[in-house]
Amino acid sequence: MYLFYSIDIPTDVQVGQHLTLDEEQSAHAVRVLRYTVGDTLYVADGRGTLLTTRVVNPHPKHCEVEVLNIEPQPKHHKGNVHIAVAPTKNIDRMEWCVEKCTEIGVDTITPLLCHYSERKQIRNDRLEKIILSAAKQSLSAYLPQLREMQSFSDCVLSATEQRRYIAHSSPWTDKRDLRDELRKNPDAESTIVLIGAEGGFDDDEVRLAMEHGFIPVSLGDARLRTETAAIVACTYISAYV
Repeated sequence: MYLFYSIDIPTDVQVGQHLTLDEEQSAHAVRVLRYTVGDTLYVADGRGTLLTTRVVNPHPKHCEVEVLNIEPQPKHHKGNVHIAVAPTKNIDRMEWCVEKCTEIGVDTITPLLCHYSERKQIRNDRLEKIILSAAKQSLSAYLPQLREMQSFSDCVLSATEQRRYIAHSSPWTDKRDLRDELRKNPDAESTIVLIGAEGGFDDDEVRLAMEHGFIPVSLGDARLRTETAAIVACTYISAYV
């Protein structure tokens, strides 16, 4: 099964309605996969709805399909998961992080600008393509939201999630195991985990987070790279919620 996306699908779409895939999705369907008239093509709207469609005009720039069936799809993970992570100096590692978090299950990804950040700019358009590809790979009808880069303080002050954690390695404060914390509050519907840059968080950042309800947590005994920490946090949430 191949999955295509069209984020412009209206919420009131009806069976029998015709839709047009964008140029990139059309080229993949027609030029790469050789879809032709009458072939069944599955389209997700990125909001959790899966459409079964039939190709009526296999144009490589604007493939037209007819909607045959509309079915809501459950998420592959529970609750609402938000990973806020400082982009790595090596952009390949950040792209890998975004790809794997999408495959595991995440709703929101926020690139964080922290005190020790070595990368202060990021191309969201490139990451959005990676998210789309990863969502197609995992056959998810949901596309995570990629936010613009946000300062650490703005992210902390605007957080509304019920479970709030900051993963850090500073020795001056006690840290709880993230898995234990997740088990304690299984009914919470939303979770955010802050992951710092290669140099971690500075003490003022940790204090600010704690003042606003973030619990310092550990992801295990090993010292993890930034991208690994984000993926481990996603995995724990998926496994223990």
